Amino acid sequence: MHPEMRREQVVYQNPRLAVRIWKIHSEHQTNCEPIEQLRRSPPWHYHEEVELLLILDGELTVFFGEEQLALREGDIALFGSSEPHWTMNTGERLDYIVFQINLQHYWDPSTMDSMKHFSEVIRPLSALNYIFLEHPEARSRIAELIRDVFDEMNAGRIGYELAVAARVKSILLLLLRHDTRRMLNYTDNQLALRLQPAIDYIEAHLNEKLTVEALSKRLNISYTYFIKLFKQAVGMSFTDFVHF
Repeated sequence: MHPEMRREQVVYQNPRLAVRIWKIHSEHQTNCEPIEQLRRSPPWHYHEEVELLLILDGELTVFFGEEQLALREGDIALFGSSEPHWTMNTGERLDYIVFQINLQHYWDPSTMDSMKHFSEVIRPLSALNYIFLEHPEARSRIAELIRDVFDEMNAGRIGYELAVAARVKSILLLLLRHDTRRMLNYTDNQLALRLQPAIDYIEAHLNEKLTVEALSKRLNISYTYFIKLFKQAVGMSFTDFVHF
């Protein structure tokens, strides 16, 4: 963890959609000292929301973990939930869209099995950035969907909530189906396998009272360890999982 790390509090434009989307326009500074200062002490930050960047014009370099990407017009970058990152304008001018989404708001009984792939149990969603390089058709379609969300959120026409929610799910579907490196495949996840009996029991007894105490005993593990394990394996708390 970087000592200068800043936690960003995201204020949603519509709390029921749990999204924030806006455009940024900036000009490159002619004095190189601020840029060098940024390189020495970069403004690392993170937030609970997943973030997508779409470059409309200019150049932007993004940093996450030990990696960096140089982005130009039409390029997209993806950061996972609570994943440290920072960006730096590296062109004469820059226009881009920032799209932040709390994916937990899009878990529901109909999407549960698919949304588990985005729980970031093993690796952050930035591992999917290769998709935008290797699958230009997916990149182009996702860019179009991000623009649609921006337009819908700003126009506020009747039914825009449905339009935004549908486009968020379309973005996730495109990522899932173009993940040829199987970064979202957790079939080898030992945590999930360890918890599968508890998950099966929950789904079969939703009409009954379900408690952490009872399920932790079924798996023969402690109450505290069950809570921690469940959050890591499923991507949400036991209570939230039962609710959804």
